[in-house]
Amino acid sequence: MPSSRSIALPFAAACLGIASYTAMDAVMKGLSLSIGAYNATFWRTVAGSVLGGALFFGRGLPLPPRSTLKLHFLRGGIVSVMAILWFWGIARVPLAEAIALSFIAPLIALYLASLILGENIRPQAVLGSVLGLAGVSVMLATRAGGHYGADALTGAGAILCSAVLYAFNLVLMRKQALVASPVEVGFFQNLTTALFLLLAAPFFAVVPAIEHAPPILLAASLALLSLLVLSWAYARAEAQSLLVVEYTGFGWGAFFGWLVFGEAIRPAVLAGTALIIFGCYIAVRAPRSPKEMALEANL
Repeated sequence: MPSSRSIALPFAAACLGIASYTAMDAVMKGLSLSIGAYNATFWRTVAGSVLGGALFFGRGLPLPPRSTLKLHFLRGGIVSVMAILWFWGIARVPLAEAIALSFIAPLIALYLASLILGENIRPQAVLGSVLGLAGVSVMLATRAGGHYGADALTGAGAILCSAVLYAFNLVLMRKQALVASPVEVGFFQNLTTALFLLLAAPFFAVVPAIEHAPPILLAASLALLSLLVLSWAYARAEAQSLLVVEYTGFGWGAFFGWLVFGEAIRPAVLAGTALIIFGCYIAVRAPRSPKEMALEANL
């Protein structure tokens, strides 16, 4: 079992990655409102490919083997759909609320880890899932009650669909980090996502105005930084040790949402977030004693 000292630096790096990613979300929300979710995502990944490529080829790194390249393309395909849903959703939902809804992803990742990696699902994971779904229900109840527009409700639905894909992303992140360097992950994540989005370019792509270039470059830089430090962290600590870092995104989302867009946080969001975080804590924590493990085995 890794010591607290051994995971301290990866944990801190992962926190930096989430902070950088949430700052990128704030920039991308503005871009999505200005040029649409597809164009914001497409041009950000194009810029990220250029920045990542400069690092990759500048360091003279070799091209990955076919097996690793397949993993890069698989994650890139998932991220391309996930990102469009996410940025379309946050253009319609307050940033902190969107991030809170996305917290169901670690719960879903537990079941995907069982399906893909053969891990056993413990009874406490089932309980955690129930609490997480209850938290989502609390947040969506006020939106479905007529106090908010249908646009916000469909935005929340897009975010939940994105969260399901993000769960796949969490499982693949650990596998990818074990076989590729952070620079390789950062470059190929942007490149493969851009290639998938390029398929729709003849129908949806529009060259952005020059005033959108600085936020696109800023978003690309923040996303690349997040990929680099998260990949570094996931290569040095188990995913279950880093899942809790995802929840720091709520604080950053609340801060950037208030600072940039003047978004207030509703009490229902705080209550729902508390249920989701508590559910995730129950689901991912390891049994602390042989007696507890025996009790779980008899459930």
